[in-house]
Amino acid sequence: MSAADTQAISAFARHLDGERGLSVHTLRAYVSEAERLARSPECLRSGGLDGIDALAVRSYLAGFHRSHKASTRNRRLAALRAFFRFRVRAGARAADPTEGLPGPKAEKRLPAPLSAEDCETLVESHEKGRAPHLATRDRALFELLYGTGLRVGEVARLRVRDWDAHRRELRVFGKGSKERVVPVPAQARAALEAWLALRENPGLLAQPLFTNARGGALSDRGVRVILRRRMLVSGIARPASPHTLRHSYATHLLDADVDLRAIQELLGHERLSTTQRYTHVSAERLSRVYRQAHPRAKGT
Repeated sequence: MSAADTQAISAFARHLDGERGLSVHTLRAYVSEAERLARSPECLRSGGLDGIDALAVRSYLAGFHRSHKASTRNRRLAALRAFFRFRVRAGARAADPTEGLPGPKAEKRLPAPLSAEDCETLVESHEKGRAPHLATRDRALFELLYGTGLRVGEVARLRVRDWDAHRRELRVFGKGSKERVVPVPAQARAALEAWLALRENPGLLAQPLFTNARGGALSDRGVRVILRRRMLVSGIARPASPHTLRHSYATHLLDADVDLRAIQELLGHERLSTTQRYTHVSAERLSRVYRQAHPRAKGT
């Protein structure tokens, strides 16, 4: 690596540390990537980091295609983008060689859904010593998450006025503030009414549907904390997030032969292709059950 490249990378490190306030881990990763490029044959042939062009950078990144996952290649590209943008702003380069360079599409993986039995255990578990009003709230929260498949952010944004007890449905504001109406199943309705009965007071309709122990709105993070504790109490030995319950909801509906377009509407997906990912998950589950249960399935 040339002295000029060493100086350029040192200036980049100072920029990241002083101006952007990145974590130590991210700073180290970004600097290491710039150093790695500087030592590459593509860079050496180009006369250094301030001389390398887009074609050489593309060739460099292509070398990681088979040996690295898409997510890793995206992180490498992000680091180089940050470096070259810094050099352009510093006046060392006229153009960013990574501009317009598309990143690889990372594989989208759905978390494995919980079984219907685990979901039932999770919803009905009782935390010893939990304050009665919080236990009532928790029951309503998990009945609603599993019974409607709402995103955790959607649940956190709900107000009491969004619940229509007569119609047995919730008005939900999803991504992009798009509104949809979601039916609420019987057990979730009962749990929700039990929770609201504890909160009868003036101005209730404008208040958050779910509140924390201090009476403020229950946040996304608060829901995740409660879920982690509930998983331990339930004895379910696997990690799960509120989104896992959403995936479980969708997968269980699909297993029950609910129409895919109906599931799309319930989940608030803009595109059917997003919902179709669950068909793969469901097929994998069926295949796994078959392999485990059928006497002639060994070795398949």
